[in-house]
Amino acid sequence: MTVALITHPACLDHDTGPYHPECADRLRHVLAALEGEAFHALLREAAPEATFEQLTRVHSASHVEAILSVRPEPGEWVSLDGDTVMSAGSAEAASRAAGGAVMGVDAVMEGWARTAFVATRPPGHHAERNTPMGFCLFANAAIAARHAQARWGVERVAVVDFDVHHGNGTQDIFAADPTLFYASSHQYPCYPGTGAADETGVGNIVNAPLAPGSGSAAFRAAWDCVLLPALDAFAPGLIIVSAGFDAHRADPLAQLRLDTADFAWITERLIDHAERHCGGRLVSMLEGGYDLTALAASAAVHVGALLRR
Repeated sequence: MTVALITHPACLDHDTGPYHPECADRLRHVLAALEGEAFHALLREAAPEATFEQLTRVHSASHVEAILSVRPEPGEWVSLDGDTVMSAGSAEAASRAAGGAVMGVDAVMEGWARTAFVATRPPGHHAERNTPMGFCLFANAAIAARHAQARWGVERVAVVDFDVHHGNGTQDIFAADPTLFYASSHQYPCYPGTGAADETGVGNIVNAPLAPGSGSAAFRAAWDCVLLPALDAFAPGLIIVSAGFDAHRADPLAQLRLDTADFAWITERLIDHAERHCGGRLVSMLEGGYDLTALAASAAVHVGALLRR
């Protein structure tokens, strides 16, 4: 078994307008970094659109209908908030981002891939049950988790998140359900203002806030001393990764100081835990990362670590 790379050209058609950091070039750079001999073993698959049923396991029907109904004319935009915009191609892109997450779960549960990397956009971890925000329209990781439970009977699903921004949407959706687990390292204080250590849900939420300027040592200590032990205690049947690469020192949107090698390190640690608890089954999906060079390099070491194992 190898690694499934799940993406779709429609995700490039989510046009956020000039100067927006969450732009199509992000995905182009990631995909370009995953070409070449080192990545020839990837199983390259096209992300399907999510079904209404898959989306409404997490979001209200009114939210799903509202997002899918936004279809402005080419060259026009609809602003949902100060950060989050939709263009003519956004509804399909969001549906395929969520559908790619679902496909990643199916790939590892059916056994034709051991792990999967879902390289799609828009990202998802800020989207709450009824609210798009922070560049996010649908909560892709949460949709994947609920799909794993509904289709595959996975009793306990963990989402782990190393994006520089706290995944308020995933936390909001998971907080009252002890069968779901969310662990996050993130800069704090920072957008969206959530993610304090005392936000614990029903004992299933573990946050490790990092002060601006924190680097590799603080990041690795947070995972080794706080987040990974909590993941061990939860003993998930599937691990889903919200893989944001904007904690890199080169990223313009926050102030953590990670190096590219840190993303290889955390990937290896998460693979270890997947092998310990769930037969190696791990699904990773692209979240943030806004310096194009750093994003491409970090995604490459992340996927490279998945392939090596």
